[in-house]
Amino acid sequence: MHTSTHTVLYDPDGLIEAELPLDRAPYECLVKAVLAWTGPDALAERDYEQIALQLTGHARAVASDVRRRADQLPKDSGPRALADVVLREAEGRLSATPEGTVHCVRARSGWSSAPCVPLT
Repeated sequence: MHTSTHTVLYDPDGLIEAELPLDRAPYECLVKAVLAWTGPDALAERDYEQIALQLTGHARAVASDVRRRADQLPKDSGPRALADVVLREAEGRLSATPEGTVHCVRARSGWSSAPCVPLT
């Protein structure tokens, strides 16, 4: 018989996540490295995919934090309206399937205004 040492948490309101601080430093370093790339593609496709996934995960955590804070603002306030626009744009970009390309990774880092699409 196998017993699990993992506990599954049910947190539909994101209360646990709201209490955890975001560690921005590793992602800031990763974005700086991505923006410093100058030559042709030097990494394997799966490496670019992993970097895009890491940046996407962090961006989703930041967006979730912004959403929680924006929801506390009055519905007719300017800052709330701006947050809604930014969050819709972010969701549009983050919903694109990550591709294993420099272009996609840079799009996930905020460097490019274009979403991740195959460059064919």
